[in-house]
Amino acid sequence: MSRRGDSDDDSCGKRKVAYVYSPEYIETCDSLSKVPNRASMVHSLIEAYGLLKHMSTVKPQVATIEDMAKFHTDSYLEHLHKISQDGDNDDPQSVDYGLGYDCPVVEGIYDYAAAVGGATLTAAQCLLDQKCDVAINWAGGWHHAKKDEASGFCYVNDAVLGILKLREKYERVLYVDVDLHHGDGVEDAFSFTSKVMTVSLHKFSPGFFPGTGDLCDTGRGKGRWYAVNVPLEDGIKDDRYYQIFTRVMQEVRAQFNPEALVMQLGADTMAGDPMCSFNMTPVGVGKCLQHVLEWQLPTLLLGGGGYNLANTARCWTYLTAAVLGKTLSSEIPDHEFFTEYGPDYSLEISPSCRPDRNDAKHLDQVISTIKGNLKNVV
Repeated sequence: MSRRGDSDDDSCGKRKVAYVYSPEYIETCDSLSKVPNRASMVHSLIEAYGLLKHMSTVKPQVATIEDMAKFHTDSYLEHLHKISQDGDNDDPQSVDYGLGYDCPVVEGIYDYAAAVGGATLTAAQCLLDQKCDVAINWAGGWHHAKKDEASGFCYVNDAVLGILKLREKYERVLYVDVDLHHGDGVEDAFSFTSKVMTVSLHKFSPGFFPGTGDLCDTGRGKGRWYAVNVPLEDGIKDDRYYQIFTRVMQEVRAQFNPEALVMQLGADTMAGDPMCSFNMTPVGVGKCLQHVLEWQLPTLLLGGGGYNLANTARCWTYLTAAVLGKTLSSEIPDHEFFTEYGPDYSLEISPSCRPDRNDAKHLDQVISTIKGNLKNVV
């Protein structure tokens, strides 16, 4: 990862990248109680490394209720709007909409949902208008929300909204999710269609949220075989993850032949995340990202989980540089959040010594099953 700020990877040099950003958007996203100030930390590190000058910065639009109603129900959105105005956590209807324990009601939460949804729609529109090859919204990727229910810190499923926007032009859209948690909300949204294939690599373990995404979950009706789940155990590291990812994605591409790609890059897989599950580094995730970028499809990149805020900023800054073909110094530049990166002040994330619980033979069986399932895709 020892990278020098302005050196280039020629293979990426002509890639046009749009980065969704405004000070108001970052301020709104900073208010999310689960990841306070994370949006600012991510943006500030990207800026400190001088990456903004290599991308076009696009001001996000705020989603209207009509925009969000392309997926979410009117009743859910109206309730979210109503309770958002006064932060009423005691409304008895809230529990019916998943609002409470892991999705607390706070004042302004509707505005947050509209901001995130609008930012991902803005990014998708940039791709539709051919203003860029890759569009980035690191504050998006909230993949658990259902059409009528908040879930897992997610109040709006901006990933679904982005996919629906891309479907206005592209016949087949591929969604790839490398967050620690199963992308259940996105899979559910498209479980009955063959126009969107969802692929999720995630921790699958008894009692681990959301409890879905088993190997045998493959979609329903016309969408059967168009959901691909790769359940994994704790401790997986970069090399093994990349091997699994590429073996699955080569088969997915061959059978589905996508016209556009949405990738959710939750950073809770990183070593040092409070989830204490996977043992990844930005280098491994970056190799996975480069694998699909080589397909040269219109690509929307989203964030997601990531609860060690400094490591999340490290990860998404590294991935931004990878998209741009830029190399970065290992030394964190001086900037507003510099002290958060101690004691080593390095861009690198080192894996821990935790054992990898994934059995090689079992993983071979998983991939064999997936390949067999994908042969049913027509």
